[in-house]
Amino acid sequence: MNKPVSYSDSMSLCETLDRVLNKGVVVAGEIVISVADIDLIYLGLTLTLTSIETANGLKLTLAPKEQA
Repeated sequence: MNKPVSYSDSMSLCETLDRVLNKGVVVAGEIVISVADIDLIYLGLTLTLTSIETANGLKLTLAPKEQA
């Protein structure tokens, strides 16, 4: 038997966002655009979602590093 979900068992959007910003989330993905089975464009994406305080605590760099 499944226990019915009550209001106290579910998380609100605010609570979810708070947890994500406190812990951080990384989403990675790839997109390949091809025509007639010939790959034309490859796009690799990485998205990091966290708070500034958490990023500083983890020593994440938020700005791209300068190339020498």
